[in-house]
Amino acid sequence: MASSLHPHSLPASFHPLPHLSRSLIPRHSNRKRSTPIVVRSVLQWNRKPELSGETPRVVVVTSGKGGVGKTTTTANIGVSLARYGFSVVAVDADAGLRNLDLLLGLESRVVYTAAEALNGDCRLDQALVRDRRWPSLELLCISRPRSKLSLAFGPKALTWVVDALRSRSSGPPDFVLIDCPAGIDAGFVTAIAPAHEAVLVTTPDITALRDADRVTGLLECDGIRDIKMIVNRVRTDLIRGEDMMSVLDVQEMLGLALLGVIPEDAEVIKSTNRGYPLVLNQPPSMAGLAFEQAAWRLAEQDSMQAVMVEEAPKKRGFFSFFGG
Repeated sequence: MASSLHPHSLPASFHPLPHLSRSLIPRHSNRKRSTPIVVRSVLQWNRKPELSGETPRVVVVTSGKGGVGKTTTTANIGVSLARYGFSVVAVDADAGLRNLDLLLGLESRVVYTAAEALNGDCRLDQALVRDRRWPSLELLCISRPRSKLSLAFGPKALTWVVDALRSRSSGPPDFVLIDCPAGIDAGFVTAIAPAHEAVLVTTPDITALRDADRVTGLLECDGIRDIKMIVNRVRTDLIRGEDMMSVLDVQEMLGLALLGVIPEDAEVIKSTNRGYPLVLNQPPSMAGLAFEQAAWRLAEQDSMQAVMVEEAPKKRGFFSFFGG
């Protein structure tokens, strides 16, 4: 944390999600980190985030396990970055099982895909779908539903797409967010090939964490060292009752910088069914605010620090007065 704060910034004691007060200061982890985890700033509401790093920032959103919230994370972080004023291309890299267009409410506007652009059937700009609400956000689907990406493209298909986005006449986007398919097969290899950064989405359960640990190793083997994690579907009531692992437990197991903590929120399902990103809800929900803050940290290449939650006091019965 920086020693001196902006005069109008939030106080150092402020925590962006006070009801999620159980994240923890990381203990020692068995995994060797390539770079130390340092929190450099606090959220400041009187300014927009500053873009850090060279553009385009190519970030793959992955997990290994399906159903943990990768596509929801990609959609909401992509919209948040666009609202902050950054140009974003969100890529649905799940060949045959795409869903990102549904979450963004753009399914009816997808005419061409990246596979057709690579085949020469259309131009790349024809395959890009611009969001009318936020013109700086564009969607690119890798293939049509229930179809497979041609084996002739190999793992470098998205690398060619990113190179084309980098050299387009209108200028490269600030961010390319790649929604990675579940698993670690050919689709995973294709999705991570052009990426320089990764956002690992996990839930605080042992099955998701085992898969996340395996994926972290594969990302590092591919040369992706800038890996941050988002812990999704956190319930503080279960953490206090010791029925769910805390964010500290997750961080200790994976040894990764923490980008965000997303609480369990019924509004997520509602927004998914409406095809309306959660971060656009008015009034904002807690999960929506958490996604916005994660996008802020991603833009500034920052991470968050977790704090500890007091354990719920055990109930004392009538006979406790007598030592029972």
